[in-house]
Amino acid sequence: MTDVRSEIAANVWKITVEVGQAVEAGATLAILESMKMEIPVEAPRAGTITEVRVAPDDRVAEGDIIAVLD
Repeated sequence: MTDVRSEIAANVWKITVEVGQAVEAGATLAILESMKMEIPVEAPRAGTITEVRVAPDDRVAEGDIIAVLD
């Protein structure tokens, strides 16, 4: 299992995956918004999404888990 974490404090703008979806390394899992900039959260490796722990409009801090890959 790999936890995919936020690298900054931001608002969750969009979730682009769902539980059970297979993703490739580098795939965008979510898009965060901070100071009017869009920051993609990418998969560090290929795998299957087992959890999505945030929803649009949630606020995340640096280090918060966005999703979990199996």
